[in-house]
Amino acid sequence: MERADYPALHALGFTDDELKTLGLWEPVTGTPEELAEMYVRRSKKKDTLSSLREHVRRMCAHAANEGKRIRHVWFEQKSASKSYVRREEFERATAAITKSRLSRTLYVFKISRLSRRGMGQVGLLLDTLDELQSRIYSVSEHLDSSKARMLFAILSEQARDQAADIATFTKVGIDGNKSEGRWTGGVAPFGLYSPRGSGKLEHHPTEYPTARRIAVYLLNRFTPAWIANKLNSENEKTRHGKKWMASGIISLAHSVTWAGLVANREKMLDEQGRDVGKYHRGGTPLLDAEGHPISCGKGVISFAEHVKINKILSERARPGTSIGDRTRGKRETITLLTGTFRCPHCKGPMVNGGPNYRCYTRQMEGESSCTGISTDRKRIDAAVEWAWVSHISMLTLESPTLHAIAQEWLSYQDPEKEARKRQVTAALESAVGREMKLRKDHFVLNRITEADYEYLWHELNKQIESLKEELAELSKTADLTPLLHPEHLMTLWNGESSNGRRALLKAAVKTITITPPKHRGDRTPIAKRMRIEWKDTENLISEDVIDAAFERVERNRQQRAAEQTA
Repeated sequence: MERADYPALHALGFTDDELKTLGLWEPVTGTPEELAEMYVRRSKKKDTLSSLREHVRRMCAHAANEGKRIRHVWFEQKSASKSYVRREEFERATAAITKSRLSRTLYVFKISRLSRRGMGQVGLLLDTLDELQSRIYSVSEHLDSSKARMLFAILSEQARDQAADIATFTKVGIDGNKSEGRWTGGVAPFGLYSPRGSGKLEHHPTEYPTARRIAVYLLNRFTPAWIANKLNSENEKTRHGKKWMASGIISLAHSVTWAGLVANREKMLDEQGRDVGKYHRGGTPLLDAEGHPISCGKGVISFAEHVKINKILSERARPGTSIGDRTRGKRETITLLTGTFRCPHCKGPMVNGGPNYRCYTRQMEGESSCTGISTDRKRIDAAVEWAWVSHISMLTLESPTLHAIAQEWLSYQDPEKEARKRQVTAALESAVGREMKLRKDHFVLNRITEADYEYLWHELNKQIESLKEELAELSKTADLTPLLHPEHLMTLWNGESSNGRRALLKAAVKTITITPPKHRGDRTPIAKRMRIEWKDTENLISEDVIDAAFERVERNRQQRAAEQTA
């Protein structure tokens, strides 16, 4: 029997023989006191794996000395300092201790490998672990969180300061390279590349001819959709071996870097003004002191051609529509089946096309990629609506779909609650971090008196307790009783907007497809052509019970209609 973490260990470069030596070959069992989790992280893909293998070896050796066996090695490549980055493997590692109670120890090589967000994040985890009589052990620093919480606080804050310094130095270096006309790294546009160590963009030997063809087509006023279909019909592929799409052609046209110029783009910020790790689309050329665009090497097009192409595209824009009008912001999705409806030919998404659903691949890549299909939107929406109500009514309380609805739909139904939950979590992290800093200032640095410390600590502690109580209240599971009664279920569905219905549908459905029509004007009922892949097909109750429930719903509906007529 193979361990669940074998693929990750194999990717790290361990041989089967070494895994057997380290005790990571066969699945292990035992009491939580005998087992442990191991968390391994690297920030960037280019970082060497040899050091990570050594981390694992040392942690395994320490676990063996303590008489513990590693139940699972959790490995991921993620930043530990950015608050917007969700670390799924770290969450699973801690959940194995705090929720599943499979083990009581989490090994990390160094506290900075655990997190660089300070004691605000680490402190909350330590509170939970203390309540469960569990711990984190840092092997290189020989620190046990159950015995050296203060040192964990100091080193966590130190790691956070280091992350801030690294971010500052990196930004200064990038700004300096940009001002000197050097390529700062990242993915170069199609048709260009940067030779190692050159710091400049050059024409890609194999991509440039196709990239130049695209530029000439754009200058000759051919539409991006026509260009994509033309390239696909000739079996021309993108850099990643995929088919061309109109949206990809448009992105190249708007790219300042495609013209060999340094781009100046603004970062996206959240409501609190924090970096979310993304940039706004487009951008403008970075200008030098004399107001001239700064070049970072060769481009597929010249700056004059870049201006001309963007002028041609802007002439086609229609204000108030989806065609080139970026002033409208993000459009609200109004179709029910967006995200779940698939084309029967290419298995790609079906999207809104006026009164119909149409194949997105056909629209973006042309007929050479998919013959496409189109179907009346109202007709299939009505069929899916009835199928959804019938299916949900047949689910038992044990169904995971009902819990998925709690996550998908209830968060949509009460967005203020979800937003407040995120704010309280952030405020709690900040308060815990301030408490740890206060302890450091008093016990380690002697910066404040005993009286001041007692007063400030009590005030902070009251704030932390209040935030914890509010977070616990916000985390309570909502009542799902209405989802168990057909009459309430239909009332719920009919009372929701398109966004609400779509959230309800996605909680229960994986994909929806229809068989192609047999001929033009095929009158086969859409319900017979429809194929729905449900997320849950096991936890179903008897159809006889459902039929009786729907008969009762229909009788009640007819009775209300008669009363209104009278």
